[in-house]
Amino acid sequence: MQIENDYEKEVYNGDIGYVEDVDPDAGELSATFDGRAVIYGFGELDTLVPAYAATIHKSQGSEYPAVVIPVLAQHYPMLQRNLLYTGVTRGKRLVVLVGQRKAIAIAVRNVSGRRRWSRLKEWLSAASAHKTFNGGRDDPAGEPARY
Repeated sequence: MQIENDYEKEVYNGDIGYVEDVDPDAGELSATFDGRAVIYGFGELDTLVPAYAATIHKSQGSEYPAVVIPVLAQHYPMLQRNLLYTGVTRGKRLVVLVGQRKAIAIAVRNVSGRRRWSRLKEWLSAASAHKTFNGGRDDPAGEPARY
């Protein structure tokens, strides 16, 4: 993942590429971004990081086929509606929230900062009606899913 804009190379913060070749003799790495080869000198490699996992912040402005978001009460400072909204809206086809219902509820209610106009509540309500969060099962205590 490119972590800063490089207008000369036409790669931008959040772009995902694939390492194609490393040439130690030339001191270069070749990566492809959307099928286009981009050459990096070894001295430029600090602008690339592994992309097997990315933060919501780094994913802003990008979309991915599938997104998995851990939502845990232990990470209370991160339980903010705007972060959850940004994470959920990065997924094109599939978004999976892994964690605790209580943490999701805390995040949805935590409106820190300015008010945002989104459809997150409606999407979560629709998902609840279809019971897509937990494979259609109620929780082990026998209570229906609530979001």
